[in-house]
Amino acid sequence: MKQRFRYRLYPNEGQAQRLAQMFGCTRVVWNDALAECQRLYSQGEKYPGFAVLAKQMITAAKRTTERVWLADVSVVPLQQSVRNLDVAFRNFFNSVTGKRKGPKIRMPRFKKRSNAQSAEFTQRGFKVEQKLYLAKVGHIKVQWSRELPSEPSSVTVIKDAAGRYFASFVVEVESKLLPWIDKAIGVDLGITTFATLDDGTKIDAPKPLKRYLKKLARLQRRLAHCEKGSNRRKRAVLAVAKVHARIKDIRTDFLHKWSTKLIRENQSISLEDLNVSGMLRNHCLAKAISDLGWRTFRTMLEAKAEMYGRDVQVISRWEPTSQICSDCGHRGGRKKLSVREWQCLNCGSLHDRDVNAAKNIKVAGGQSEPQNGRRRADKSSLLAQPVDASSQPKETQLSLCF
Repeated sequence: MKQRFRYRLYPNEGQAQRLAQMFGCTRVVWNDALAECQRLYSQGEKYPGFAVLAKQMITAAKRTTERVWLADVSVVPLQQSVRNLDVAFRNFFNSVTGKRKGPKIRMPRFKKRSNAQSAEFTQRGFKVEQKLYLAKVGHIKVQWSRELPSEPSSVTVIKDAAGRYFASFVVEVESKLLPWIDKAIGVDLGITTFATLDDGTKIDAPKPLKRYLKKLARLQRRLAHCEKGSNRRKRAVLAVAKVHARIKDIRTDFLHKWSTKLIRENQSISLEDLNVSGMLRNHCLAKAISDLGWRTFRTMLEAKAEMYGRDVQVISRWEPTSQICSDCGHRGGRKKLSVREWQCLNCGSLHDRDVNAAKNIKVAGGQSEPQNGRRRADKSSLLAQPVDASSQPKETQLSLCF
């Protein structure tokens, strides 16, 4: 399976200038190719394809006086820019015709100078040594925070809105199956508490947006008073971008650490399928929900489960996990969000709302198919009904699905 490894880059002043030139050229090639495609699309003509676009927007464009400076940078990121546009258009066409599942994809958009910049190199355009060599850029200092597991097939050089440079490598990695653990958990995601486990453990989120909200509001007010196009406005934009980058880093670090911890300590993890996009329409809770990163957390769990040989079950969002008593199974009806503890009218058990929901999610997850095609060996211990042990897979039969 393929995996991305990201490292921080520290170019010097000359290299930063050459990178800026490279980003500008790849952006111009993208925009020129997109403008040509939109012109053909509006006239009802057939999409030309990658080969024709690359010949027109790179080879032929270098011979004109308006685009002669395209020859000053490596041709590899220019070709990859057109190739990425080709993939974006094919995804758009497949989405329109119904061949691509999921939400509809809109037509590719033009790239702006003020947004994050990126350029992709294939193997013939870079070398991984003590430093990273990029064609027509030079050897750039890299903070090797971890070793690359294999020879990378491509690298994407990124400059984010905060002015930081990164190198994102794509490498082939072997799946690393962790030792079998006869343990399963249910996870109930919430706002007050980020996650509650069925054993009563509660995980509090750092909520970085809430922590930096006052500072962010102050910097945004300062930005609003700056004149457009001035150097002071550029500095104000950079200050706001750095705060947003800090918020994102804190949230991502928290999600990575806890997703890794849960994957390492449990064989099976059950989650609830939350309608996050629908919840964000609630203007009272949208900011708090966005600050938690529920969907990113689920994506991390599923990816790491595939990598390390674990199971992730996602139960239906319509399961009444907060209404059913986890001890006797009695359904007590809907309860307001303000009700954090309740007592079962049938058996008299006193429940914490989140812990009870996590226990029900664990049971419901044991009755559903794993997302990655594996079957949990301890499933029979989670169900009220007995399960034929002969139908359960052995530990040695576990395998990853690619």
